Amino acid sequence: MEFKNPQEELERFRSRLAVAGGFVLICFALLFVRFVWLQIVQHDYYQTRAEDNRISLVPIVPNRGLILDRNGVVLARNYSAYTLEITPSKTIDLEQMIDGLASIIDIQPKDRKRFKKLLEESRNFESLPIRTRLTDEEVAKFIAHRYRFPGVEIKARLFRQYPGGAFASHMLGYIGRVTDRDLEKIEERDLDANYRGTDHFGKTGLEQHYEFDLHGDTGFEQVEVDAGGRAVRTLARTAPVAGNNLTLTIDIELQRIAEQAFGDRKGALVAIEPATGGILALVAVPNYDPNLFVDGIDTQSWKELNESPDKPMVNRALNGAYPPGSTFKPFMALGALTIGKRRPEQLISDPGFFNFGGHHFRDDKKGGHGMVDMYKSIVHSCDTYYYMLANDMGIDNISSFMGQLGLGSRTGIDIDGESEGVLPSQEWKKKRFKKPEQQKWYAGETISIGIGQGYNAYTPIQLAHATAILANNGVVFRPHLVKFITDTKTGNRTLVEAKPTRTLALKQEHIDVIKNAMVGVNKEGTGARAFAGAEYVSAGKTGTAQVYSLKGAEYKAGGVKKELRDHALFIAFAPADAPTIALAVLVENGGFGAQAAAPIARQVLDYYLLGKRPKAPAPTDEAAVEEDEE
Repeated sequence: MEFKNPQEELERFRSRLAVAGGFVLICFALLFVRFVWLQIVQHDYYQTRAEDNRISLVPIVPNRGLILDRNGVVLARNYSAYTLEITPSKTIDLEQMIDGLASIIDIQPKDRKRFKKLLEESRNFESLPIRTRLTDEEVAKFIAHRYRFPGVEIKARLFRQYPGGAFASHMLGYIGRVTDRDLEKIEERDLDANYRGTDHFGKTGLEQHYEFDLHGDTGFEQVEVDAGGRAVRTLARTAPVAGNNLTLTIDIELQRIAEQAFGDRKGALVAIEPATGGILALVAVPNYDPNLFVDGIDTQSWKELNESPDKPMVNRALNGAYPPGSTFKPFMALGALTIGKRRPEQLISDPGFFNFGGHHFRDDKKGGHGMVDMYKSIVHSCDTYYYMLANDMGIDNISSFMGQLGLGSRTGIDIDGESEGVLPSQEWKKKRFKKPEQQKWYAGETISIGIGQGYNAYTPIQLAHATAILANNGVVFRPHLVKFITDTKTGNRTLVEAKPTRTLALKQEHIDVIKNAMVGVNKEGTGARAFAGAEYVSAGKTGTAQVYSLKGAEYKAGGVKKELRDHALFIAFAPADAPTIALAVLVENGGFGAQAAAPIARQVLDYYLLGKRPKAPAPTDEAAVEEDEE
C-alpha cells in the first residue's frame, strides 16, 4: 500500500490555489479595467446611447400655410383627422392583416388599391394609411381590437382641403406623397431635418412653386419610452411653426364667373390688372378636383383623368400653345407704326385676296373690304391688309417686335412648367428643323404670319400679357399670382413688388391709334354683337384660328368634326380710357371668336366692372356667322 506525502500534496494544493487566485485576480483586473473604460472613459458615449434608447425624438409636422384670394376667401386650408396606418415591416402576412382589419372597419377596394400603390412607392419601414378620416366609432372599434394587429395604429394627421373643389385647380395645384424626386429638392436646400415626418409635397401650381414657404418649421417632442418602445411621458416639446400664408391677386368670384361662362367647353382665360401685373383670374377648363390627390388618388380616378380625351390635367392657360388668329392684328399694326411701315391713314385696296408668287391668299370676305385704312383693318378684321403688311415688314421685323411684347417667351408667372410657345423667325426655323431644305425661310411663309396663322403659337397668358402691355401704354409688369406672403410667426407681410420690369420704346400716338381701333371693334365691328348695350367702353379684338388646312375650301363649322373646328379667341381691356383689367379668352374648337369667345369676355367684364352676375354660361350660336369675322 502506497502512502502519499502530505507535504507534497499540500504544496501542490497551494500551487494550484495560487494559480487559481492569480487567474481570478487577473480576471477581476480585466473586469476593473473594462469597468473603468465603460464607466469613465466611454461614459459620455454610453450615456448618450442610453438616453437615445430611453428618449425618442418625435417630429411634429407643422400646419401648411393657407392660400387666400385677394379678399381673404380661403382657397386651400387644413383639417385634422384620424387615419388607420400599417407599418409593413412589422407585419408577417400583410393581406391577412388587411382582411382582419376589414372585418371591423370599412375598407373598400379603392382603399386597398391606393395602399398597394403607396406600398410600391414607399420604404418598407414607413407607416402607410389604409383608411383615412376615420369616424369616432371606427376609432373606438379598432382600439378594442388593437391587440390583434401588431404594426397597425391610429394616427392623427393633417389633411389639405380645397373648399372650392375643381374651381381654380390648375392655379392652386395639389399636394401628394413625398417621392424620391421631392427628396432631392429637399436635400438640395439642406432641409432634410425640417421635413422629418412630412408625408406630402406640392406637386403642381402654387402648391409646388411656393412649397418651401407653405411648409413651415417642423417641431419636435422628446418622449420617454419603455423597453417595448411605448411612450411613457413627454419630457420636452418644441412647437412647430405653421407655414406662411399666401394672399393672391386672384378674385375667386371673378374666377368662378369666368369658369362657369365656359359651360362644358374647353379653353382658357387669363385676366390681368395692367397697372400691377397681378392675375385677376386664371382659367383652364376642363379642370379636376385637387382633393382627389390629398390621400393618394385611386387608380380608377387617375385613369379617368389621365385618359380623358378632354385632357383635364393640362393647364391650357400656361401650357396650351395656339395660333392667335386675328387677335395678332393689333400688335402687327402697332409694329408697323413703330418701324414706319404704315401710317394710320394709309389706304390699301382689298379685292378679296392677296396674290403672292402665283398663290392667292384669300380674305375672309368675298369680294374684299374695298379701300382699307388701319382703323378699318382692325375693326373689320381685313386679312388682305395684313397679308400685305407682313410681306412689307418681313419675318425678322415681325419677330423682333412681337418678342418685346412677350410673345414666344415665358412670362415668368409664379407657377412652374410654363410653355414658351413659338415666335417664328429665320433663326427659329434653323434650330427647329434638321434638313437644310426645311431650315430655309420662304417669303411666302411670312404672309400667313401676318394674320396670326402659320408657325405662330402662343399661350393664352402670353396673349393676355401682351394685351396688358398695350393697355398700360407699353409699361411691362411680370404677371404674378401672389400679392403678398404673410409670416405666421411675426405677422410680417412680404409684398410681391409691383414694379415695372421695363418700358417699351413706343409712341403714345401710335398706341392711341390701336386702342381707338380696338374700341371700334366692340362698337361697330366684329365684337359689337357681344358688347351691345354695355355700360362701359371697352376695347377688344376677335380672332379665329385654323386647326387644320381647308386647302381653299369654304369653312362651315357644321360640316367639320368638333375636334377639327377652328379655335375661337378674344382679347380685350376696359375701361378703354383707364384700363383696370386686360384679358385673353380661348375656346378650343369654338368656331368664331365673336360667337364663342367674346360673350365670355363680356360676362367677365360685366362682373368685374359692374358687379353683374350672369344667369347662364356665355351663349354660342354656330349658325350665326358674321361676315366680317376672322
